[in-house]
Amino acid sequence: MQTRIFLIRGVAALAWAAAFATASDSLTTGPAILLVLYPVIDLVATIIEARGRQASTRRVLALNAVVSAAAAIAIAGAATEGTGSVLGVFGVWAATTGAAQLIAAVRRRKAFGNQWPMLVAGALSSIGGISFALSATGPDVSLDPLTLYAAAGGAFFVIQAWMLRRRLRRASAAPTESTVITSPLEGANA
Repeated sequence: MQTRIFLIRGVAALAWAAAFATASDSLTTGPAILLVLYPVIDLVATIIEARGRQASTRRVLALNAVVSAAAAIAIAGAATEGTGSVLGVFGVWAATTGAAQLIAAVRRRKAFGNQWPMLVAGALSSIGGISFALSATGPDVSLDPLTLYAAAGGAFFVIQAWMLRRRLRRASAAPTESTVITSPLEGANA
């Protein structure tokens, strides 16, 4: 299940980045809808993931879901104000959810092993979010960096899905302690 969530989330982010790259020249209805949709994708994926997690990780993911819902609403409102407002709200959301992603990745390490793609994605989200928020008041505000932000995040989710899938395959192929040896010659070096 976790592999599928990571893969779908990654592919959705990559598709969003491709769509936004073609539409982000101005803040019209199409790009505004895409901007609202991005935290909604995070919201839905986070809710699905939280269902199977331990209490401490579930609390972090629940907070992340609430922040994503609030961000979607705030981005919709900010879209009526202009590009700077949208970038500022998106930045605060990205920084906050990036921090939550870092915490969740650290907590998932025990259950899912190596989480470096999620750790990197969380750190980049936090750094990118801070950068977006700071640049939102600048003279040349642009939404173009959001395309790279989403594409990078999507790529890290796809990599994490691949790594988890590989780990699960190796674990299922590895002999277990319950393997019964039926002959004293089995496994012997001859």
